[in-house]
Amino acid sequence: MRRLSTINSQLNVSNLNIALLPLRITWGDKSANLDAVAQAMQQLHPATDLLVLPETFSTGFPAGMDKETVRPLAERNTGSTIERVKELARQHSVGIAGSFIADSGGSLYNRAFFIEPGGEETFADKRHLFTMAGEQKVFSPGFDRLSIRFRGWNLAMVICYDIRFPAWCRNVLNQYDALIAVANWPQVRVDAWNKLLVARAIENEAYVLGVDCRGTDTGGFVYDGSSAVIDYKGRTMADKSSDDSPFIYASLDMDALLRFRAKFPAWQDADNFRLL
Repeated sequence: MRRLSTINSQLNVSNLNIALLPLRITWGDKSANLDAVAQAMQQLHPATDLLVLPETFSTGFPAGMDKETVRPLAERNTGSTIERVKELARQHSVGIAGSFIADSGGSLYNRAFFIEPGGEETFADKRHLFTMAGEQKVFSPGFDRLSIRFRGWNLAMVICYDIRFPAWCRNVLNQYDALIAVANWPQVRVDAWNKLLVARAIENEAYVLGVDCRGTDTGGFVYDGSSAVIDYKGRTMADKSSDDSPFIYASLDMDALLRFRAKFPAWQDADNFRLL
């Protein structure tokens, strides 16, 4: 892993410094998980621009649970999870991305968020619900992929099962420079997760930031925190936290990305299509 402290001298304005946090989630305990993030962020490198948290980081993914059991964990965009994230983003001057269980008009959503240091917020709901765990019985699907421009970078975001669907992740005309993928992806299927991150990076000529959680869910599934930053050629830039840090760090280079796209413009030959 490349530590930010060792590469600061190489940074320029085109770099975006990333930290992934493969959080050990306490299922159903929102207060404990929010406190764990705040505690970990006390060690966050001050040069970090963006921190990425796992899917439903404040509660854990409700696999196999029914809607009314999950409902008490849901909250509005103004609830405790987003308010605490806003506080941490402001305190550390970083963008923070992840997802949480949202309640909107009585419907529940697995909602992606991107919070900027100034409090600006962007939301979008998970499109592909994981039917093998009954997610469609709890959540309603979203229809828009989260997209945002942050510190000179165009970023897109998907949630867990979304990463399996290339059309949803397609980088039409280089709309994004980096794709964020947040997940609760169990260890038993983690090889697929790792390969999908690489595939999405290669086919879209973009960086991919994939963060999974740690812990054991209410159904007994184990999560090993498999997380990685993949470059536009499908190469792993960073995939393990150090012994003295809970974070995985990497620095994304815009100049290198643009040079590669100019040299190998496969995106120009992509099929034209639109999502209905």
